[in-house]
Amino acid sequence: MKFNQNSTSQSNAQSSARSSGMGTLYVVATPIGNMDDVSSRMRHTLATVSKIAAEDTRRTKRLLSHIGVDTPCFSFHDHNERQKLEWLVQLLESGESIALVSDAGTPLISDPGYPLVTELRKRNMKVVAIPGPCALVAALSIAGLPSDRFIFEGFLPSKSGARLTKLESISSETATSIFYESSHRIKACISDMASVFGIDRHVVIARELTKTFETVLDASVGELVDILENDVNQSKGEFVVMVRGAEKKKDGLCEESKILAVKLSEYLPKKQASKIVAEIHNEKKNLIYQYLLTL
Repeated sequence: MKFNQNSTSQSNAQSSARSSGMGTLYVVATPIGNMDDVSSRMRHTLATVSKIAAEDTRRTKRLLSHIGVDTPCFSFHDHNERQKLEWLVQLLESGESIALVSDAGTPLISDPGYPLVTELRKRNMKVVAIPGPCALVAALSIAGLPSDRFIFEGFLPSKSGARLTKLESISSETATSIFYESSHRIKACISDMASVFGIDRHVVIARELTKTFETVLDASVGELVDILENDVNQSKGEFVVMVRGAEKKKDGLCEESKILAVKLSEYLPKKQASKIVAEIHNEKKNLIYQYLLTL
C-alpha cells in the first residue's frame, strides 16, 4: 500500500509537470552501503524518469541492475556539471523528467548538483526531493553528541596548513562540528584536531556506515590518535567525524560571540549589536548586552 501511495504522489507530480510543458528534476537519495535501504519511492522514480544524471555512471548502473531498472544514465559530476547545466535545463524544458543521484547518499551534500538546482529554482522550474540515506544524519543520530545544534563542514582541506587554519576558525564553536573524511587522510585529520582542539576534546568517528565493517569510535582526540596508529583497519573506508562543541565560558558566552559583539558595537548601538550576535550564534541577547556594558 505504501508503494501505491508513493506511486500516486509521483504520478501526480509528473502529470503536473507535463501539463506545464516542463519536466521535473528529482533529487534522489540512494543507499550509502546497505542495499536494503532502497526505498520503493526511490526505485519507482529511477524507473519512470527519462534519464538519470549520475556522479559515476558505473556505480549507478550497478545500483540500477540490483533494483531491476534499465533507465539510461549519463555522467554529471564536479568537473562537467557547469558545462552540462544548460543542456539539462533544455531537456527539462522540453518535458523530460530527470533524476539526479550521487555515488551514495543525498545529492548536493558534499556532492554535485548545487549549480543545477540553484538555476532551476531561479527559473521557477520543478525540483522534487526523494528523501533517503544521508551519512552525516545517520552518524549524528547514533553518536551520542549534542544534536540540537550542529555545523556541517564537508571535507576538510587536503593539505595540513589549510586544514589547521580551518580547524582554528571553528575551535571555539559550541555546536557539534561534523566532517567527512577519506581513508588516506583520516590519521592526519585526527592528529591536526589534537593540535588545535587539545587531546581531551570528545570526538566520535563513524566508519563504513551501514556496511559490513561498520564501526563507531567514541573517545578523546588523544585516544583516537593512538587507536588509528595501532589498528590499521580503523583507517580504512569512509568516515564521518563528529567533534563535541567547545565549552562555553563562565559568563555563558563563547569567544566568537564576544569578538563579534565588540566589533559590531563600534558601528551600532549596543542593543542592536547584541541582537545581531544573539541571532548569529544562538546566544542570549541580555548576556551579550551585559558583556558590552562591562567593557
